[in-house]
Amino acid sequence: MTLILALDFGGTKLAAATVNVGSKQWLGYERRLSPTNANAETDLEIMRSLINSLLKGVKPDAIGVSFGGPVDATTGKVRLSHHVMGWENVPLRNLLEDEFGVPTRVDNDANVAALGEYRFGAGQGYDSLFYITVSTGVGGGWILNGKPWRGAEGMAGEIGHMVVDPSGPVCLCGKRGCVERLASGPYMAQDAREILLNEPHRDYRGEIIRELVGDNLESITGQILSNAAAAGDNLAKEILCRASWALGVGIGNVANLINPQLFVLGGGVTKAGEHFWEVLRKMSRETALPEVNFEIVPAALGDDAPLWGAVALALDSLQ
Repeated sequence: MTLILALDFGGTKLAAATVNVGSKQWLGYERRLSPTNANAETDLEIMRSLINSLLKGVKPDAIGVSFGGPVDATTGKVRLSHHVMGWENVPLRNLLEDEFGVPTRVDNDANVAALGEYRFGAGQGYDSLFYITVSTGVGGGWILNGKPWRGAEGMAGEIGHMVVDPSGPVCLCGKRGCVERLASGPYMAQDAREILLNEPHRDYRGEIIRELVGDNLESITGQILSNAAAAGDNLAKEILCRASWALGVGIGNVANLINPQLFVLGGGVTKAGEHFWEVLRKMSRETALPEVNFEIVPAALGDDAPLWGAVALALDSLQ
């Protein structure tokens, strides 16, 4: 049997899995959170321990890697991570090929997840799709005419840094009102924290958020906000509504520009409930021209989309 090793370096978590070619079931699967003060070295150490736990000395036939940040897919060199220090210009493909002696492919997580959904998930049967991941950050990956499309220098798909509110809050990239600044989990948590600090117990907004974190506002996460919104918390619903509005405007503009058949959305924030999806679909439809047709669906592979895309990358390296 041909054994594939799939790796996912996320902004806050690391995952590794093994699968035999042709199978739809993982042989082994390991996942671990990245420590808050992580750097490239600690991430690599954790990933090595996950790999050793899975392989137990067995050599894979090929390795596919999803990385949460800009990557030169031609060379497999990581350009940087926006969330973890020390990843500037790390030749990740060369490191893994030297260590394991097998063909290895590395690409940006959104590109890889797009490939995963196209080959194994919600995108099967379509020729063109845009995959959007909404979690620690917001990124996008293209499949056009059945093939990944990365742009001239691998930077296509950065919907997270499309400006939808020029007077909005400042993003990590320096611009105001980016989709990522309004819709990513950490930024939504930051906004909720600041509102609750500055408006203590005003109109009972945020009471359910406070209960869920035991008044420890530093513990607020995107997931906490999703849970609070589902339980009826008005502040959480406001923040999630703004996030889905921003995503919807971004999607409508992308639909006008490139006209893909399908938008596939993955990442933790997309599990925020039916109202999130209603606002998202309404805004995208209002932003796009009436003649532009498209569907918006959740990722069929869930959080494993980057890992299954990594499997597809590894298979391509064998061909």
